[in-house]
Amino acid sequence: MDSSAKTAAPSLLDLRFGFFCAIAAHTLWGLFPIYWRQLGHVDATELVWHRILWSFLMLCIIIPFVLRKGNLGGYQAFVTAVRTPKIWAIYSLAAVMIAINWLAFLWAVKNNRVLEASLGYYINPLMNVMLGVIVLGEKLGRIQWVAVAVAAVGVLVMSIAGGSVPWVSLAMASSFAFYGLIKKKTQLPAIVGLWFEMAVLFLPALFMIASRATTGDSAMIASNLTGKLMLIGGGLVTITPLMLFAAAVRRVNLSTIGILQYIGPTLQFIVGAFVFGEPLDGWRIIGFGFVWVGLVIFLVSPTLRMRLASKQVSLSRN
Repeated sequence: MDSSAKTAAPSLLDLRFGFFCAIAAHTLWGLFPIYWRQLGHVDATELVWHRILWSFLMLCIIIPFVLRKGNLGGYQAFVTAVRTPKIWAIYSLAAVMIAINWLAFLWAVKNNRVLEASLGYYINPLMNVMLGVIVLGEKLGRIQWVAVAVAAVGVLVMSIAGGSVPWVSLAMASSFAFYGLIKKKTQLPAIVGLWFEMAVLFLPALFMIASRATTGDSAMIASNLTGKLMLIGGGLVTITPLMLFAAAVRRVNLSTIGILQYIGPTLQFIVGAFVFGEPLDGWRIIGFGFVWVGLVIFLVSPTLRMRLASKQVSLSRN
C-alpha cells in the first residue's frame, strides 16, 4: 500500500504542475497583444524573424547553464539529440507550425484584428479536442461532448457574425493545434525542444534581418532605444509561454489542454474590445457567451460524472 502511494503521488504532482503551466501559458498569451501593439510600426513578417532570432540566442544562453549541472540529461543527452535526424525532422514540423501561428497573430495585432485573433484561439481548442480523440484515441464523456458542442456553437456564431471566412483565425487555430499534437509526440525536455525549433528557423531569420539591414529597411535600425529593447525582449516574451505550454502538453491530456486554451482568447477578447476599442456587436457577445458556457460545462463535468456514478451505485444498492 505504501509503495503504491509513493508511485501515485508523483504523477498527481506532475499533473498539477502541468495544469498550472497550461493556465500560466495561456494567461500570458492572452495579455501579450498589449506588448506587441507597442511594436506596431514593425512589419509583421520582420517581427516574426526578430522573435525567432532573439528567442534562439536567449535559449543558447539559458541551456548551457541548465545542462551544466547534469539537468535534462546533461550535455551527452543534448549532443545525442543534435546528432539524431529524426529529432530534427519532428521539430522542423513544429517550427513551421509555430512560425505560421506567429505570423497570423502578429498580422492580426498590427491590423486591429485582435478580436479575430481571439476567435482563432477559440477555434483552436476545439481542433485540439478533436485531434486528441481522433489521432491519440483520448476519450470524452457524454457531458464533455455536450461542452464541446456548446462551445462550437459559440465559435460558429462568431464566425457568421464576421460576414466572411475568418482566414486569419483558421490559420492560427489549425497551425497551433498541429503544433500541440507534434509536441505531444516529442520526448525531449521542453526547453531543449524549443531550442531545436528556434535552431531550425534561426538561419532564415538571421538572413532576412540582415537583408533588411543592408537595404536600410530594418526596424532595429529605425527604432528608438525603447523599440530596440522591446524587439530583443520579444525573445523572452516568446519563449516563456512556449516553455510553459511545452511542459503542460506532455503532462495533461490534449483534450484538457484544448479547453484550458480558452483562457488566452478570452483575455485577448477583453483586450481587443475594451483596451483597444475594436468593434464589439451583439452577435459576438452571444458567441462569447456560448463558448464560456461550454467551458464551464467541461470544467464541472468530472464532478457531474462522479455524482451520477454515486447516484447509480446508491440506486443499485437500494
